[in-house]
Parts: sequence; C-alpha cells; structure tokens
Amino acid sequence: MKVVLLNYTKNPDQICAAAAQSCYSEKGASELFEKTTDEKAKKIIKKVVGMGHLSTVEHAYFTFSIEGVSRSLTHQLVRHRVASYSQQSQRYVSMDKGEYVIPPSISSDLDSKRLYTKIMDETWKAYRELAKTVPKEDARYVLPNACHTNITVTMNARELWHFFQLRCCRRAQWEIRMMAWKMLQEAKRAAPILFENAGPGCFRGPCPEGEYACGKPYKEGEIPTDDELIVESMKPQE
Repeated sequence: MKVVLLNYTKNPDQICAAAAQSCYSEKGASELFEKTTDEKAKKIIKKVVGMGHLSTVEHAYFTFSIEGVSRSLTHQLVRHRVASYSQQSQRYVSMDKGEYVIPPSISSDLDSKRLYTKIMDETWKAYRELAKTVPKEDARYVLPNACHTNITVTMNARELWHFFQLRCCRRAQWEIRMMAWKMLQEAKRAAPILFENAGPGCFRGPCPEGEYACGKPYKEGEIPTDDELIVESMKPQE
C-alpha cells in the first residue's frame, strides 16, 4: 500500500481560520488572512470546531494518491460521498498481471494461504483466457475484490475529520484502517493545526460506537504502526 498526499490548499490552517473570522468581523477574509499567525489560527480553529461551526474548515482540500490497495477497500472508501474519486479502470487497463492483496489473517496461516493463492491463480488464468475472446470489460467480471487498484481521492478537511473518526477506529476493517492512518499522518504534516486532534472518536471523548465499542480506546495523538495494525487484523472481531 502506498499513500501520497499529491496536493493541498496552500496555507490550509490560515485559510480556514480567516474564513472563520470573517463570519464575525466587518473585515473580509483577504485582510484577516494576512494577519493570521499560526498561534492565532490554532486558537480560532479550536474554538470554531468546538462550537461545531465545521463549514469553516471545508475551504481546505487535500488530494491523495492511494496505490496498491484492494477493490474491497475502494468499495468501502467511495461510501464517503463528500469527496471526488478517480479510479483505475479495469475496462481500459489490462489486468493480465495477477496482483492482489492477501489479508494478514490468511497470509499467516499456511493452509489458508495455499487455498487463497490457488483460487487467485485460477481466477487470473480464467481472466486471461476470456480476454482472448471477449472484451476486457467483460473478462473483468471474474476478477475478485482482492484485485489491486489505484485511486485518487480529494476531500475537504471537514470530510477528512469525519473519515478519520470512522476509519481510524479499531472496528474499521484492517486495510482501510491502515490507509486512514497513513492519510492522517500526511494530513497532519500539511495542516498540523486543522488535524491536531483528528483521529478516531476516542481521541476526543467517549467512544461513539456505543455497545459496539472495542473497549481499547486509543490515547490522544497515538499513531499505531503498520505491524500493530496487522497483528490486530488477525484477531477475530468481537
């Protein structure tokens, strides 16, 4: 899996802080922006986010390239509708090379991995045979959710906050959770003020999952490693 922040709104913290100030000032955002220091931006963003005035952080956009993930992941990702997506097409791109994701729970068990890879090999053999006689867009019907794909994603800061709350949670499926944590780290580097407290819901208070809470809340600011996420993914969901 590869996650790259391709581009983002210049000076995102200051832009959102200036927009927030403009709601309560006679001055326009252009003048307010010039006088918004990091310290001032932090104070303003903390205040408006705490008030639930989240429309003010929609002015910052972030574009990510997500590569080498499964179609299973992207089927979950596109449920987040306040975003723009451009995904690798199986209609125009040949899938001759059998590239796919193996869940850690399967790769860690010899018999399971043997069965899994056997099925994948047979699937790609069928795809290649079908592609000789029918259009690739029809041959692709046999391809699995595990198939590698690339997708470009653009979200504003408000939607990213919502995305991180849901997908950094321990109850999220392992692959999209790993991707979400990588995205969060990239977002924090680009806009440390906007995303200072972003992450799973347990960062900011009681778990919003209610009766489905995992009982193992993250500490505020904690960033799990890929190895930790993989180990967790091999445990059965309670």
